[in-house]
Amino acid sequence: MSTISKKICLFGDFGVGKTSLIRQFVECKFSDEYLSTVGVKISRKLVSFSKKGISSEQSLQLIIWDIEGSNKFKAVAQNYFQGSKGAVIVGDVTQPETLNHLQEHIQTFLTVNPQSYIIVALNKSDMIAGEYLENIRKMYQFSNQINVLDTYITSAKTGNNVNEIFQSLANRLI
Repeated sequence: MSTISKKICLFGDFGVGKTSLIRQFVECKFSDEYLSTVGVKISRKLVSFSKKGISSEQSLQLIIWDIEGSNKFKAVAQNYFQGSKGAVIVGDVTQPETLNHLQEHIQTFLTVNPQSYIIVALNKSDMIAGEYLENIRKMYQFSNQINVLDTYITSAKTGNNVNEIFQSLANRLI
């Protein structure tokens, strides 16, 4: 079995649940205790996949860079984007201003990595009535941009679509 490694960045505004999404994906855990990321935190997770026409299973090691979301850090954050093959850009469905910044985050990332792929995660879906979620997802669909693969409604707390966002990005990186 061969293993390929790819760097991906997770970023968005302060407090949108980036670290919680990574923790749910890597450790299958959630904590209500808030811990602010300072600078960058790097996690790793092995994702297995099978390619059509190849009998052996392969693995992709995702090297996930959890990048601080504070405004004072924005100028430095672009340095952390270098060499990234993909990104998960996170907004909080309970904080509309974080959703309004998603397009800016997409452009900032693509300035450094114009050939990379992006998944948009609209997080904290467990905190809002279900009937509003599809409308929010439609409003923040970036499918007209070729680098943006999809927009997902996620919840780090319940695990809703957490594996799917990383698996979808991993499949495209292969």
